[in-house]
Amino acid sequence: MAESAGQILTSTSSGGRQRALDALRGLIIVFMALDHANYFIAQRHSSGEYWGGAFPVYTDLPSFLTRFVTHFCAPGFFLLMGAGMSFFAASRRNRGWSWGAVLRHFLLRGLLLVALQLLLINLAWHWGPYPFPSFYIGVLIALGGTMILGSLLLPLRDLPLAGLILILFVGTELLHPAPELWGKLNIDVLNLLLLRPGGDDLLWSNYPILPWLELVIFGMLLGRWMRRDPRKTLSRTWIIGASFLMLFLILRSLDGFGNIRPRPGTNWMDFLNPVKYPPSMTFTLLTTGVNLILLSVLGWLSRRKAAWLNILTAFGRAPLLVYVLHLFLYLALGRLLTPGGSSLLPMYALWLLGLAVLYPLAVWYSGWKVRQPAASPAHLF
Repeated sequence: MAESAGQILTSTSSGGRQRALDALRGLIIVFMALDHANYFIAQRHSSGEYWGGAFPVYTDLPSFLTRFVTHFCAPGFFLLMGAGMSFFAASRRNRGWSWGAVLRHFLLRGLLLVALQLLLINLAWHWGPYPFPSFYIGVLIALGGTMILGSLLLPLRDLPLAGLILILFVGTELLHPAPELWGKLNIDVLNLLLLRPGGDDLLWSNYPILPWLELVIFGMLLGRWMRRDPRKTLSRTWIIGASFLMLFLILRSLDGFGNIRPRPGTNWMDFLNPVKYPPSMTFTLLTTGVNLILLSVLGWLSRRKAAWLNILTAFGRAPLLVYVLHLFLYLALGRLLTPGGSSLLPMYALWLLGLAVLYPLAVWYSGWKVRQPAASPAHLF
């Protein structure tokens, strides 16, 4: 997916980290890498999933599942970024930072993410196997934009934040154009940046900022709850997640409001393919519900000191480095070894090879970053 990306979120000091959050972020990065290996190496990637236009088409179950498991990446990244912002702000405030210093950090980091998308990340997509627009509003732009906007909301209490989540959750769906207007609207840069995906060969948007902001704010609330009582929070996130999945089943079955567009068919694959661009209410409920259940499970495993979680936490503590490197690594593997694409089996082998290459780099980088002073520019990356 020329889009779903790595949790490019604010890191916290080693003492303030929550292992379950790092493990979930690492798991999401592993699935994100699978998605981009599928894109660059197998050259198999759905062109649908938008609010209009063609629907996704899957010819077999492995192809569907390979794509389906990666749907949880982008929502998880935004959610965890919000949680990370909450931890970071609390940590720096405890060290004597003013609110102005905290906001300045998030502003600089958000602008850095936008710059990385425009100046570096888009090169990988341009050099990839498919034609790509000249200017692309990708996930780093949305992460950077939501980080900047979300940081302004950090001083608010829980109830106003919950109200904003509801307004964005419902409001962005109400404001969205009808699917019949796909390809008929004028290219409006502000609209593509803030509200709806689409565009043309010159400018394309997959990640407008406002539909993803609700997940960042929810992540900020999640971070607050975990700071107050991490064990209690992790023991209850599965309940919230299960509630989200129940609401998903209801809205998806009704096939009306909350779906942006009707399902193309009646089979189970159609049912599990809600609109991703922008995230429909059903997409957000499905993916966030699963992510919250996974977070609860990872919290349980963390308390039991499951050693294999160290692999996930290593990736989860170096998200920006892994995100940047993995794109160019899989791009190079695809160009060198599978210039015409491949079947899924060799793609999976090269995906695992890429993770093996990236793992020691993630371990080194996360260790180096922890050793840097709290005010070091290293924490911008």
